[in-house]
Amino acid sequence: MKVFSVIGLSKSGKTTTIENIIKELRRRNYTVGSVKEIHFEKFKMDVEGTNTYRHKAAGSQLVTARGIYETDLLFQRKLSMNEILSFYNHDFVVLEGVRDTCAPKIVTAHDIEGILEKLDGTTFAISGQISNSLTEYNGLPVINSLREIEKLVDLIEEKVFDRLPDMKDDCCKKCGYTCRELSSMILKGQAERRDCVLTENSVT
Repeated sequence: MKVFSVIGLSKSGKTTTIENIIKELRRRNYTVGSVKEIHFEKFKMDVEGTNTYRHKAAGSQLVTARGIYETDLLFQRKLSMNEILSFYNHDFVVLEGVRDTCAPKIVTAHDIEGILEKLDGTTFAISGQISNSLTEYNGLPVINSLREIEKLVDLIEEKVFDRLPDMKDDCCKKCGYTCRELSSMILKGQAERRDCVLTENSVT
Protein backbone atom coordinates (compact mmCIF):
# COMPACT_ATOMS: atom_id res chain seq x y z
CA MET A 1 0.00 0.00 0.00
CA LYS A 2 1.38 3.38 -1.03
CA VAL A 3 0.74 6.38 1.21
CA PHE A 4 1.51 10.05 0.66
CA SER A 5 0.44 13.31 2.28
CA VAL A 6 -0.63 16.66 0.87
CA ILE A 7 0.19 19.47 3.31
CA GLY A 8 -0.06 23.24 3.18
CA LEU A 9 -1.49 26.35 4.77
CA SER A 10 -5.25 26.98 4.80
CA LYS A 11 -6.80 27.86 1.42
CA SER A 12 -3.59 26.97 -0.43
CA GLY A 13 -5.34 24.33 -2.56
CA LYS A 14 -4.88 21.12 -0.53
CA THR A 15 -8.38 19.73 -0.88
CA THR A 16 -8.72 20.68 -4.55
CA THR A 17 -5.36 19.05 -5.28
CA ILE A 18 -6.41 15.90 -3.42
CA GLU A 19 -9.79 15.74 -5.19
CA ASN A 20 -8.07 15.90 -8.57
CA ILE A 21 -5.47 13.31 -7.55
CA ILE A 22 -8.12 10.89 -6.29
CA LYS A 23 -10.19 11.25 -9.47
CA GLU A 24 -7.16 10.58 -11.67
CA LEU A 25 -5.97 7.62 -9.59
CA ARG A 26 -9.46 6.12 -9.79
CA ARG A 27 -9.53 6.77 -13.55
CA ARG A 28 -6.36 4.66 -13.69
CA ASN A 29 -8.23 1.88 -11.86
CA TYR A 30 -6.38 2.15 -8.54
CA THR A 31 -8.21 1.64 -5.27
CA VAL A 32 -7.91 4.79 -3.17
CA GLY A 33 -8.48 5.70 0.47
CA SER A 34 -8.02 9.04 2.19
CA VAL A 35 -7.46 10.52 5.64
CA LYS A 36 -8.29 14.11 6.61
CA GLU A 37 -6.43 15.65 9.58
CA ILE A 38 -8.62 18.23 11.33
CA HIS A 39 -6.77 20.92 13.28
CA PHE A 40 -9.79 22.14 15.25
CA GLU A 41 -9.67 21.37 18.95
CA LYS A 42 -13.45 21.18 19.39
CA PHE A 43 -14.02 18.93 16.36
CA LYS A 44 -16.22 15.87 16.84
CA MET A 45 -18.45 13.93 14.47
CA ASP A 46 -20.98 12.94 17.11
CA VAL A 47 -23.25 15.45 18.83
CA GLU A 48 -24.95 15.48 22.20
CA GLY A 49 -28.38 13.90 22.23
CA THR A 50 -27.84 11.17 19.63
CA ASN A 51 -28.05 7.51 20.60
CA THR A 52 -24.39 7.02 19.75
CA TYR A 53 -23.49 9.96 22.00
CA ARG A 54 -25.46 8.30 24.79
CA HIS A 55 -23.45 5.09 24.27
CA LYS A 56 -20.25 7.11 24.59
CA ALA A 57 -21.50 8.98 27.66
CA ALA A 58 -22.34 5.65 29.29
CA GLY A 59 -18.72 4.55 28.90
CA SER A 60 -18.42 2.73 25.58
CA GLN A 61 -14.84 3.14 24.36
CA LEU A 62 -15.63 2.32 20.73
CA VAL A 63 -19.02 3.16 19.23
CA THR A 64 -20.06 2.06 15.75
CA ALA A 65 -22.93 3.65 13.85
CA ARG A 66 -24.06 1.22 11.15
CA GLY A 67 -26.36 2.67 8.53
CA ILE A 68 -27.73 1.47 5.21
CA TYR A 69 -25.07 3.23 3.15
CA GLU A 70 -22.37 4.15 5.67
CA THR A 71 -20.64 2.76 8.75
CA ASP A 72 -18.82 5.06 11.17
CA LEU A 73 -16.46 3.92 13.93
CA LEU A 74 -16.16 6.50 16.71
CA PHE A 75 -13.05 6.10 18.86
CA GLN A 76 -12.83 8.18 22.03
CA ARG A 77 -9.21 9.19 21.43
CA LYS A 78 -6.86 10.35 18.69
CA LEU A 79 -5.45 7.31 16.89
CA SER A 80 -1.88 7.15 15.62
CA MET A 81 -1.47 7.19 11.87
CA ASN A 82 -0.27 3.57 11.94
CA GLU A 83 -3.47 2.58 13.78
CA ILE A 84 -5.60 4.45 11.26
CA LEU A 85 -3.81 2.97 8.25
CA SER A 86 -4.32 -0.55 9.63
CA PHE A 87 -7.97 -0.19 8.54
CA TYR A 88 -6.96 0.45 4.93
CA ASN A 89 -6.13 -2.02 2.19
CA HIS A 90 -5.89 0.17 -0.90
CA ASP A 91 -3.39 0.75 -3.67
CA PHE A 92 -3.01 4.37 -2.53
CA VAL A 93 -3.99 6.28 0.60
CA VAL A 94 -3.92 10.08 0.39
CA LEU A 95 -3.44 11.98 3.65
CA GLU A 96 -4.59 15.60 3.92
CA GLY A 97 -2.77 17.85 6.37
CA VAL A 98 -0.84 15.01 8.03
CA ARG A 99 2.73 16.05 8.89
CA ASP A 100 3.71 13.53 11.59
CA THR A 101 4.50 10.81 9.07
CA CYS A 102 7.51 9.71 7.07
CA ALA A 103 5.31 9.34 3.97
CA PRO A 104 6.28 11.28 0.82
CA LYS A 105 4.66 14.71 0.67
CA ILE A 106 3.24 17.23 -1.78
CA VAL A 107 3.28 20.81 -0.45
CA THR A 108 0.59 23.26 -1.49
CA ALA A 109 1.20 26.97 -1.00
CA HIS A 110 0.18 30.52 -1.87
CA ASP A 111 3.75 31.79 -2.07
CA ILE A 112 7.42 30.97 -1.41
CA GLU A 113 7.01 31.58 2.33
CA GLY A 114 4.24 28.98 2.40
CA ILE A 115 6.51 26.46 0.70
CA LEU A 116 9.35 27.10 3.13
CA GLU A 117 7.04 26.67 6.12
CA LYS A 118 6.06 23.13 5.09
CA LEU A 119 9.03 21.90 3.03
CA ASP A 120 11.13 19.00 4.34
CA GLY A 121 13.22 16.14 3.02
CA THR A 122 10.17 14.02 2.24
CA THR A 123 8.67 16.60 -0.17
CA PHE A 124 8.66 15.43 -3.80
CA ALA A 125 6.36 18.00 -5.45
CA ILE A 126 4.63 21.34 -4.97
CA SER A 127 1.11 22.26 -6.08
CA GLY A 128 -1.79 24.50 -5.11
CA GLN A 129 -2.18 28.23 -5.71
CA ILE A 130 1.52 28.84 -6.31
CA SER A 131 1.43 26.57 -9.37
CA ASN A 132 -0.27 29.44 -11.22
CA SER A 133 3.03 31.36 -11.17
CA LEU A 134 5.85 28.79 -10.76
CA THR A 135 6.83 25.56 -12.53
CA GLU A 136 9.84 24.66 -10.36
CA TYR A 137 11.22 25.54 -6.95
CA ASN A 138 14.66 24.56 -5.71
CA GLY A 139 14.73 21.46 -7.93
CA LEU A 140 11.18 20.37 -7.06
CA PRO A 141 8.48 20.32 -9.76
CA VAL A 142 5.56 22.72 -9.23
CA ILE A 143 2.52 21.16 -10.90
CA ASN A 144 -0.97 22.60 -11.31
CA SER A 145 -3.51 19.90 -10.41
CA LEU A 146 -6.26 21.55 -12.47
CA ARG A 147 -4.33 21.79 -15.74
CA GLU A 148 -1.68 19.08 -15.34
CA ILE A 149 -3.26 16.34 -13.24
CA GLU A 150 -1.92 13.55 -15.45
CA LYS A 151 1.62 14.88 -14.99
CA LEU A 152 1.14 15.08 -11.22
CA VAL A 153 -0.23 11.55 -10.94
CA ASP A 154 2.52 10.24 -13.23
CA LEU A 155 4.97 11.67 -10.67
CA ILE A 156 3.05 10.09 -7.80
CA GLU A 157 3.26 6.71 -9.54
CA GLU A 158 6.99 7.24 -10.01
CA LYS A 159 7.89 8.56 -6.56
CA VAL A 160 5.52 7.09 -3.98
CA PHE A 161 6.66 3.73 -2.63
CA ASP A 162 5.13 1.04 -0.41
CA ARG A 163 4.78 2.63 2.99
CA LEU A 164 7.48 2.38 5.59
CA PRO A 165 6.62 1.20 9.13
CA ASP A 166 6.96 4.80 10.45
CA MET A 167 8.70 3.82 13.67
CA LYS A 168 9.54 6.47 16.27
CA ASP A 169 12.99 7.95 15.70
CA ASP A 170 14.44 6.19 18.77
CA CYS A 171 13.14 2.79 17.60
CA CYS A 172 14.34 0.31 15.00
CA LYS A 173 16.99 2.08 12.86
CA LYS A 174 18.04 -1.40 11.73
CA CYS A 175 18.68 0.05 8.28
CA GLY A 176 20.87 2.73 9.88
CA TYR A 177 18.31 5.53 9.50
CA THR A 178 15.03 6.74 10.91
CA CYS A 179 11.99 6.06 8.73
CA ARG A 180 11.84 9.76 7.81
CA GLU A 181 15.53 9.78 6.83
CA LEU A 182 15.12 6.64 4.73
CA SER A 183 12.02 8.08 3.05
CA SER A 184 13.97 11.21 2.10
CA MET A 185 16.82 9.12 0.71
CA ILE A 186 14.45 6.95 -1.36
CA LEU A 187 12.88 10.06 -2.89
CA LYS A 188 16.33 11.38 -3.79
CA GLY A 189 17.34 8.05 -5.36
CA GLN A 190 19.98 7.43 -2.66
CA ALA A 191 18.23 4.36 -1.21
CA GLU A 192 15.52 1.85 -2.10
CA ARG A 193 12.37 0.73 -0.32
CA ARG A 194 13.89 -2.72 0.11
CA ASP A 195 16.62 -1.18 2.30
CA CYS A 196 14.06 -1.22 5.12
CA VAL A 197 14.65 -4.51 6.94
CA LEU A 198 10.92 -4.81 7.59
CA THR A 199 10.16 -5.02 3.86
CA GLU A 200 9.54 -8.74 4.00
CA ASN A 201 7.08 -8.24 6.86
CA SER A 202 4.79 -6.48 4.36
CA VAL A 203 3.70 -3.32 6.12
CA THR A 204 0.11 -2.70 4.92
